Amino acid sequence: MDVESLTIDGVRAAVASGEMTAAAVAELHYRRIGLQDAEMNSFLALSHERAMFQAKKIDGMAAKAEPLPALAGVPLGIKDVLVMKGAPATAGSLILKDYRPPYDATVVTRLEGAGAVLLGKLNCDEFAMGSSNENSAYGRVLNPRALDRVPGGSSGGSAAAVAANFAVATLGTDTGGSIRQPAAFCGVVGVLPTYGRVSRYGLIAFASSLDRVGPLTKNVKDAATVLQVIAGKDVMDATSSDRPVDDYVGGLAKPIEGLRIGVPQEYFGEGLDPEIRGAIEGVLAGLKMVGGVVKPVSLPHTKYAIPTYYVIATAEASSNLSRFDGVRFGLRAEEAKTLSEMYRKTRDEGFGAEVKRRILLGTYALSAGYYDAYYRKAQQVRTLLTRDFLAAFAEVDVLVAPVTPTPAFKLGEKTDDPVQMYLEDIYSVAASLAGICGASVPCGKTKDGLPIGVQVMGRHFDEATMLRVAQAVETGQMSV
Repeated sequence: MDVESLTIDGVRAAVASGEMTAAAVAELHYRRIGLQDAEMNSFLALSHERAMFQAKKIDGMAAKAEPLPALAGVPLGIKDVLVMKGAPATAGSLILKDYRPPYDATVVTRLEGAGAVLLGKLNCDEFAMGSSNENSAYGRVLNPRALDRVPGGSSGGSAAAVAANFAVATLGTDTGGSIRQPAAFCGVVGVLPTYGRVSRYGLIAFASSLDRVGPLTKNVKDAATVLQVIAGKDVMDATSSDRPVDDYVGGLAKPIEGLRIGVPQEYFGEGLDPEIRGAIEGVLAGLKMVGGVVKPVSLPHTKYAIPTYYVIATAEASSNLSRFDGVRFGLRAEEAKTLSEMYRKTRDEGFGAEVKRRILLGTYALSAGYYDAYYRKAQQVRTLLTRDFLAAFAEVDVLVAPVTPTPAFKLGEKTDDPVQMYLEDIYSVAASLAGICGASVPCGKTKDGLPIGVQVMGRHFDEATMLRVAQAVETGQMSV
């Protein structure tokens, strides 16, 4: 079986027909990881025993001709900010080295309940803080499409594993673009669900009002299938929504004829790479040809999105990461003579430079005398950004825009300039702040062969329409 062409439907059909066992499919991917991932560094830990137990369970169902669940035998990888019982959960940080959580994240439970075979934990920027996956304490991840380039972050390991065919699908997390940006850089599909659509229970938090869990896959249908499994109310997460989950997979067959497609003019200004601009213009032309109604819209507060995001996200990070103090779990510094010295040494040794930078920024923004000037003001601007999207969605059904201003940049190119690194999120953070859904879909390549992604954004809880348009984009690219 050709591992490069395996999709969710392909694996499930092969297992159901007896063409291949789920155990054999898993071992096929483990062999590929063993041969190729030493350099790529996408996996931090493999859960072979757990995976094979699940695979044999699925094979037993197939042997008895029992109906197979949606993800039967499908090999998946899990970003290492999501907990799995018995497996390491480092969040890419030394401060959680060797930590093994006693429970599963809700999304992990739902994936296994649907028959997925969980191969292991995937590398990521430390505590999901980064746009290049160069901030992991366990080494950077390389982009399978060009080994001298970054895979994007923070879900770089998740995107790279799909692009390298180490897994059929993976889970990542997106706080300000950390699914969509690496999906664009690695040439795979990545979906940002509406805030509250997917449970965050078992997610090691970065910024709680922004963090979201979503799939990275080889095609849009696979993304819709995984999202269908993990979406829905969870009593363990008070922020999860009880709104009914749409039929994402069934909705892909609906035509987009008559759908109104908005083009936010603020996303096409100075700084956008000409090749990315050209590729997205080609997407819009293709959507017109199949009946989409393309019209310009304005999101006037977009220029404030980056500073707003980095005030709110760092403030929440400062609060969330205060729990890592050497007392309850994770790393504890040795040779400390007092409690306060132990706190300082543990956090100094355990956190990397980017995490320290964001904790400092967030603590400053929350400090007495600055809270109103920074954090409160950022929340007010966040409301204005959200209203921009609501006004736009009163006129159109989806928005189409770039994911990133440039293709994947070279390893080390921006590590010494955090501002330039933060600007890589310029087209993704506004959707994160507004809580809407979005997806990155491959839409071409540069003259150097680097992937280009296009961003499709939808209304709150309207993943079905967003995925329909994403499918039309993918179909158009396949027909070129």
